[in-house]
Amino acid sequence: MTDPPWRRTAKAYTPGVPAWGAMTRAGTLEEFAAVPMDAVSPDWAWGGADGSGVRVCVVDSGIEGGHPLVGAVDHAVTAVEDADGGVDMAECDPTDHAGHGTACAGVIRSLAPGVSLTSVQVLTDGKTGSGPALIAGLSWAIDQNFDVINLSLATTRPALTAQLHELVDRAYFRRCTLVVSAHNRPVPSYPWSFSSVISVASHDEDDPMTYYYNPSPPVEFHARGLRVPVAWPGGGTIRSTGNSFAAPHISGLCALILGKHPWLTPFQLKTVLFLCAGNMAGRLGGAHDTAR
Repeated sequence: MTDPPWRRTAKAYTPGVPAWGAMTRAGTLEEFAAVPMDAVSPDWAWGGADGSGVRVCVVDSGIEGGHPLVGAVDHAVTAVEDADGGVDMAECDPTDHAGHGTACAGVIRSLAPGVSLTSVQVLTDGKTGSGPALIAGLSWAIDQNFDVINLSLATTRPALTAQLHELVDRAYFRRCTLVVSAHNRPVPSYPWSFSSVISVASHDEDDPMTYYYNPSPPVEFHARGLRVPVAWPGGGTIRSTGNSFAAPHISGLCALILGKHPWLTPFQLKTVLFLCAGNMAGRLGGAHDTAR
């Protein structure tokens, strides 16, 4: 499959200028799509969209395929230890013995019913998993060029920060939007605290489409995360609380936006989220509403 223009890697060297430079005197700047900032509104961003054409990957405990609130899972892989003690990703059935990944997938599907869902299983019981499994699963997802990767988990292991930094930056430059939940406790953890991801924590309102920009980093956005009705293995539902369930609300919104505007880079997409946030919309004079 040929990558669209926005997926192709730019040449690192242009004759006549240093690496990564551009010959601008001759007017050879690359064309790109853009929209005036005061024209960006929820209606412009996602009005009428359902996420069709957008590929979303949930890196978690797996996804129960066929769950009434999840639907089809188009691809599923799991972390498997190899003979040398490393970790490979292997094809598997879309299953989830813990429920955490299914819950996240159900939230995404509820906001963006048209998305293509893929499961990357790196957790065992919904709470724990090895560092090598996380690195292998996230690396696999980035290499598959997903449009949105939902990572509702974090690690407190400083030894993993260098590898995670490299991976999330690679995702950013490959135009893979990485949405990551903040830790539920105020402890140093990663990769939600890295600037190249979209970091999410909870607010206490019930509307799944309501989210807010946070002017006090490192968390950038607040979305629904308290007593959220979520899908659970066995075809049922439960209510659960945590930043884990705030992140997929933003992932779903990202899928809606990219379904209408696939040319947006992660940087541009984060800007659109900022301009359409509940505490920002309307401040620039545009016509804003809560269109879905």
